[in-house]
Amino acid sequence: MFRTQRSLYVRKLWRQRCTTPSRGQGEGAPPSPEDLLNGLRPAAHQLFMKLKDEQLWRLAEVVESKGRWDCGCVCIPWEARSGKTAALLPQVLLCKLYRWPDLRSTAELKRLFHCAEYCRRSDESTALCCNPYHVSRLAAPEPAVSLPYKAREPARPVLSFSSSIIHQETSCCNVRGVHDTTLSRGSHRDGHWCKLAYWEHRTRVGRLYNVTDPSIHIFHHLPKGSGFCLGFLGCEARSGAVRRTRKKIGQGLVLSREQDEVWVYNRSDHPVFINSPTLSARGQPVHKLLPGYSIKVYDSVQAAGLSGYSALGDGPCDTHSVRISFAKGWGACYSRQFITSCPCWLEILLSTPK
Repeated sequence: MFRTQRSLYVRKLWRQRCTTPSRGQGEGAPPSPEDLLNGLRPAAHQLFMKLKDEQLWRLAEVVESKGRWDCGCVCIPWEARSGKTAALLPQVLLCKLYRWPDLRSTAELKRLFHCAEYCRRSDESTALCCNPYHVSRLAAPEPAVSLPYKAREPARPVLSFSSSIIHQETSCCNVRGVHDTTLSRGSHRDGHWCKLAYWEHRTRVGRLYNVTDPSIHIFHHLPKGSGFCLGFLGCEARSGAVRRTRKKIGQGLVLSREQDEVWVYNRSDHPVFINSPTLSARGQPVHKLLPGYSIKVYDSVQAAGLSGYSALGDGPCDTHSVRISFAKGWGACYSRQFITSCPCWLEILLSTPK
């Protein structure tokens, strides 16, 4: 009976591989026939048969949920020290099957903050998490361009986190400009590392939120999820464009503070568009981040040398803020020249050390 049930799970896992129409370089592109014939199918079945019953059932749950909720780690024995070499590493194999068929190696992947393997050294671990939704794909920004940097080495801020996720603060207000001085960012001593402001065009909706945990989910709708839910934020006068864009936010994004860097992971089914000092320094005033990808949006050392330059005609760039628009881009390549023309966008105000 159990053997029959295992066979059913194995067949189900194979049927649920990527078969949806391609969306460019994002998730969902179908595997090529060559991949299926030359290695994916035999390697996949060999891996499935090696998994214990509990691991196999968990992997089936992971694949069925498509990352909409966290099913935990799917661990297999880690053989890095055994001297064995595999044609295709298990985590790469599963990511090729269920997320990115064009993936080549682990160098293109970034482990997500909530995975148990994130803080564990691989050479000390006896098991490896192969949950394809515990990793993201790295987005590579354009090559760096020459910008004036300060000669001194800025201090790297050290941040301590508390257990609460977010605290409400201040009442809502209307923006008077792109850089609104009413949005005080605070400092590390206040107990948070950033504040979040959600905007619809030129109007801020809801309150300003303090973030103290190292990572936070920002979403419109996320089953079994917790974090900053934009779907709960009401507005009396909401245009059709805003309502349509809000529906596209879906699972939204994950914002994480990792030492002196800030990363964004796009969990939604639509791209997000990001402006930050770090990306602007690499030649991209606005970066398009595809679904399933992660990118470093802030580096404190790099940002410390960028004071005094302008971006997108908005005047002096705030080197401690990141702006993210959901589904709609802005700038020279779009009909919307400024982010205040975007229906739904997020402002991240990073705390400064004092």
